[in-house]
Amino acid sequence: MRLIGMLDSPYVRRVAVSLKVMGLPFSHEPVSVFRQYDQFAAVNPVVKAPTLVIGDETTGGGIVLMDSTLILEHLERLVPENRRLTPPDIGDHARAQRVIGLALAVCEKTVQIVYERNLRPEDKQHQPWIDRVQGQLLEACRLLDAELGSGEAWLFGPRPLQADITAAVAWRFTRNALPGTVPEAAHPALRALSQRAEALPEFASTAI
Repeated sequence: MRLIGMLDSPYVRRVAVSLKVMGLPFSHEPVSVFRQYDQFAAVNPVVKAPTLVIGDETTGGGIVLMDSTLILEHLERLVPENRRLTPPDIGDHARAQRVIGLALAVCEKTVQIVYERNLRPEDKQHQPWIDRVQGQLLEACRLLDAELGSGEAWLFGPRPLQADITAAVAWRFTRNALPGTVPEAAHPALRALSQRAEALPEFASTAI
């Protein structure tokens, strides 16, 4: 399997960490959708990160997948139950989906602010829109922190599952991309979860 995309994207990183936690072998190709557009388009003409290539492209058997959530859904089918990252209990699964949804909202709102500030000309930026998106970001972080308890234990057992991974990746990404925007002291559970996660080799080897 080939994972295409830069690890400064939380969507690429959540897939990379998940592949490592699942124990699935893959190669990572850090190709930028901005700086290396044509190179990325040669693999996936849609130029969407992450892209995961399953199988052997050279023989016509390769399948190109995109969107981190859809990629992860497929990966769940490649490993035995004891290596999957979704909890089997239906109640736990619902809670995990809520945590993942909040974490992905954190990523989405952070990306929107970064794009607005860095890609749109300053005289075209719309401050009421930025304020609205920042409010959504802060609310998503608040709700996510509340879902994590103390953040000092994994949510669904003795090992990190997808909810833990995505929450930790989202927090690290937002802290790096928008320093000072989300107060660390106001989110102790996210901070604790991030510290636990980033100490793991699967996270450390994909650090940005």
